[in-house]
Amino acid sequence: MLHVINGGIETVVEDWPGRLGYLGKGMSASGALDNVGLGFANLLVGNPPGEAGLEIAGGYFEAEFSADTVIAVCGTDMQPALNGSAMPLWTSVAVAKGDKIKFSHFGKTGFRSYLAVAGGVDVPVYLNSKSTCIFGSYGGFHGRKLAPGDTLGFGRPAGPLGDLAGRTLKKEVIPEYENEWHIRAMPGPNTCPDYVTREGMDYLFGHSFKIQHTSNRSAYRLDALKEGFFAREDGGVGGSHPSNIVDHAYSIRGAMNICGNTPIILIGDGPTLGGYFCALHVINADLWKIGQGTPTRDYIRFVYCTEEDAIRARIEQKRLLTADAVV
Repeated sequence: MLHVINGGIETVVEDWPGRLGYLGKGMSASGALDNVGLGFANLLVGNPPGEAGLEIAGGYFEAEFSADTVIAVCGTDMQPALNGSAMPLWTSVAVAKGDKIKFSHFGKTGFRSYLAVAGGVDVPVYLNSKSTCIFGSYGGFHGRKLAPGDTLGFGRPAGPLGDLAGRTLKKEVIPEYENEWHIRAMPGPNTCPDYVTREGMDYLFGHSFKIQHTSNRSAYRLDALKEGFFAREDGGVGGSHPSNIVDHAYSIRGAMNICGNTPIILIGDGPTLGGYFCALHVINADLWKIGQGTPTRDYIRFVYCTEEDAIRARIEQKRLLTADAVV
């Protein structure tokens, strides 16, 4: 078991791909914002790629283990320490009863770390997922982020702990983190020429947008749009602002919602419908980059992508997250 000493800025239980199939009922998918980091951490400790782990955003998480197990930490370098000694990332490490793990803050690149434990995190499965939806207060650990005094149980490891410790990732598969994230996206469903000018779409795919401090697990807010972006003067029957539209479904995760003059990428806990249009969509294989973007510091630059390339990238990512990545 794991006893939480300090929950940090925001530590939640998340799996992948999250709670699928309930958008029509107004329930977002949630899930790990960086599925690559969680996937690799699970591989290192012998778990299936989609098993639940801890998503540590910002840092300062601290906990004590009450049983022997094997863990792995992937993601941004929060300088994790085990009993005061530095712990390596992208490597499985044996821990003993009474050991304490402590994280500092996010590194020079990246914003989230993932802690996986052999056997996974033992929380109730709610609608086919262990993921936490903070904004709905359901799933995960009592539908909320972890707090001091919480205790988490573990599942049964896939094999002997001695066989799981000491595994590491091949260097060539470890993701590269940046401060300007180049993220592939496809235009639509509401785009040029009906909603956005040609110059406006060129701006979306040719400008580096700073991530705003108001970003969270629901949405990543970016710089305000420049003048001349909108192709119409108002929203017609949808409303007075040209970003308004008659309510329709949002294709989360990854839709760029245009809310007033602010572009917003809807992600894990994002809304499932609303009255603003969506000008582009981040491809599935690049969603993890959004989750590692640091608010107030990092930038996002969108790269045009075709449907064929998006499908190919998703297949390649699935191939990457296999046991072949571990040595």
